[in-house]
Order: sequence, then structure tokens, then C-alpha cells
Amino acid sequence: MKIKITSKTHVKPNKPILGKKQFHLTTFDLPYLAFYYNQKFLLYKFQNLLDLEEPTFQNNVVDKLKDGLGSVLEDFYQLAGKLAKDEEGVFRVEYDADDGEINGVEFTVADAADVSVDDLTAEDGTAQFKELVPYNGILNLEGLSRPLLAVQVTKLKDGLAMGLAFNHAILDGTATWHFMSSWAEICRGSQTISTPPFLDRSKARDTRVKLDLASPNDPNAPSNGDATSEPPQLVEKVFKFSDSAIHTIKSRVNSTVPSDGSKKPFSTFQSLTSHIWRHVTLARGLKPEDITVFTVFADCRKRVDPPMPEEYFGNMIQAVFTGTAAGLLAAHGPEFGASVVQKAIVAHDARVVDARNEEWEKSPKIFQFKDAGVNCVAVGSSPRFRVYEVDFGWGKPETVRSGSNNRFNGMMYLYPGKAGGVSIDVEITLEAHVMEKLEKSKEFLVMEEEEDGNKVSNGNGHANGNGNGFV
Repeated sequence: MKIKITSKTHVKPNKPILGKKQFHLTTFDLPYLAFYYNQKFLLYKFQNLLDLEEPTFQNNVVDKLKDGLGSVLEDFYQLAGKLAKDEEGVFRVEYDADDGEINGVEFTVADAADVSVDDLTAEDGTAQFKELVPYNGILNLEGLSRPLLAVQVTKLKDGLAMGLAFNHAILDGTATWHFMSSWAEICRGSQTISTPPFLDRSKARDTRVKLDLASPNDPNAPSNGDATSEPPQLVEKVFKFSDSAIHTIKSRVNSTVPSDGSKKPFSTFQSLTSHIWRHVTLARGLKPEDITVFTVFADCRKRVDPPMPEEYFGNMIQAVFTGTAAGLLAAHGPEFGASVVQKAIVAHDARVVDARNEEWEKSPKIFQFKDAGVNCVAVGSSPRFRVYEVDFGWGKPETVRSGSNNRFNGMMYLYPGKAGGVSIDVEITLEAHVMEKLEKSKEFLVMEEEEDGNKVSNGNGHANGNGNGFV
């Protein structure tokens, strides 16, 4: 892929932010300092190709994005700031318009004239668009000397690729997509954003935690004693579960739930993620006594007491862990795994959230990928994020993906399907031989038989009677 960088600038709030603004990172933020920047990739196809010609592209696309970014940063100015530490070693995010070290948001414009939108959706891995997303392999701690948000806008043959890298120690997925929708709202012509962010982090947690953290280990590095072992070959895949497939999975899981209301039915999230957990465990070929862990990074805005507003800007996520023996997961029907997941999620209430925070504050531990659990399946992002409504004025995105950062064996990211309804796209990273088994599992892919005997898939399956293969 031939990519030419045509410009790199820094965008600051259009109107000056008066005074020095400082917000200490909370117990919800700090564990992610050793994660990588959280990358997002949005792909847009232009209906009018004249918009890609100069000077129209510069005036109507690049300048519009930069001006809209400068406007939205007036509310989300923390993203234009930097990470810092006070004299006691407490991390904070700060913005001071008079500080020459405040760079604002890094904004890169690039050209890939030979690349089409279809070229970038032809495969499931992130390799084909890795060069279109900034800050690959950059740890959040580097926000001490780097911008907290980097944007790369690449002009394609028939559209636009937008790659973004957010410092994950500053904000979570909910705050990320609030920012993105607000930026798009301004670019579509609004003078102000409809929902301003809630910026006071002390309302989420007001405990100062001192961290002696200068250069954390690579979160992908093997644990002690494994340094000489060969890391497994990991591959990435996107499974697209249609509206019909989700309904099928959910009805199967809930088939044993009494209709008298004595037992809470399983949600769409619980049904789908336990379906994936069970089939990944089967594909891994674990021994019956082997433990497998399910981890979900859960939004705690409504779990804490008092609850935090949805527009809270920062991290309000905690890792919820549960697990069971692989043999139990395999021997029982799909409702067993869903029940394990449901119990863990329901139990993670305000009391548990506070206890976890207090425990961490007494003995701070920076999260590493191996902490997700043995033989794990971990879930990030959410199908509730309205990612396909991020329209800057030239239409909704063709696809929305996560970048190559923060991927490990068993990690998956959920997005709503572009088709709408309750369709869900599942990005997952697994060992190559496990992924191969998963791709061949008719039960996992929700394969059904048509009357004429041709196989069709409600999900993202093998070639079917219509000649369609993996998406």
C-alpha cells in the first residue's frame, strides 16, 4: 500500500480555555496506563467523487474536519492536553493554553490514491489498514510526552479512511463515541453539541493514588519463566451475526427459562458472548478439568452509588471476571455458560465496584493482558455504541473496526452490525488452529438447512447456496 503523508499539524480548541485545568486520574483510569492507545478505524465511501479532487477535498473535507475538531475540543479540551505527574507521583490530565508543551490533537492528512474502500474491507485482519491508523504499539504512559489523541485522515480512490488513537488512560469506549458523535454533529453544521461532557473526575472517585511507574513492561510480554517460549501465532477474524442469527442464539439460550417470571431471561449480550465463550473453549480442545475464564470490561456509570451521568468523560469500566471448568461448559447446554456470565454481571453492583477500587488503591497493579485470566475470552467495546451514526456530512461509515493495538489471545470487540436490528459484528483474536475450527463449526456460525438442502448461514459462515463466503 502506497501512502503519502501530505501534512501533519496539531489542532487546539478554537476558543482559548482560560486558566490551568487539572484532573487527577482516578482508580478507574490508572490500571490502563500500560495498555496501548485505543485505536478506531472508520471507512467512508463518497458518492460524489468530485469531493476527492483538489481543492475541494482540502476545503470541504480536511478543513471541515479540523475546524469541527477545534470547535468540539472547546468542550472536550482534556483530549487536547497531556498526561502529567505531580510532586507526589499522582497522575493527572491537564490543559493549560499558556503551556508551550501542550500540543493539542495530532492531525495527519495522507493520500492512498490507488486504494479503494473495497480493498480495505476484503479481509478480516487489521494488517491491511494498519498504516492508516496512528500510534501502533504506543503505550498510554507515553501520553506524558505525546498528544492524547492522534487522527489520520487518508484520501482513498473512492472515499476516506479515518484512523484514530485515543489514550485509554483518559477515556473509555462510552466517552470515545460520545466525543466522536459530538465532533460529527459540529461538522454537519450544528453550532454547539447537544450533550456536553461531564468532566469532573473527582465525582467518580476522589482518592489520590501514588504510582511509581516510569516504563511499564510490554503488556504482550510473556510472564516470568516464559521468556524463551515461542508466542502462539494469532489471527484475527470478524464474524458478522445477523439479526436472525442473534434471535436464534438468544431463543436457544432462553429455551429453558420458565415463562412464569421466576427466573430472569438472558440478555442479547449474555446469550451471544456465552455462545462464543463455549465454542471457543470447544475449539481450543481443553481438558475437562481445565479452567476457562470469561472477562468483560463493564461500564460502571450506572452501577456506582450515586450513579454517574452517561456523558461522564473518563474511564468508568471495571473488568468483571468469572470462570468454570471447560468440561462443564462443553457438557451442558448454552444456558449454562449464559447463567455463569449473568451471575457475574448481576453481582457486580456498587458494593463490589467500591470494594474492588479500595483493594486496588491499597495495592495498585497495572493491568497486563495475561491478567485477563487463563484460557480466557475477554469482551471489549459494545453493540450499544452507535458507531454507524458518526456522519461528518458525507454519509455513514461503511465499516467501523478496532485497530491492531490491545489484541491478545481470546480478546474480542463487539460492534453493532451495519445492517441494523440486533445484528452484531464480533472481532476476535485467537490462535490460528483454534480459529480454523471455529470457522468450520456450523453450530457456532448458526448454520441452517434450507428446504432444498443448500446450507445458509444466519451468521458469518462458509460458502452457502448463494455463493457467498466469509465477509
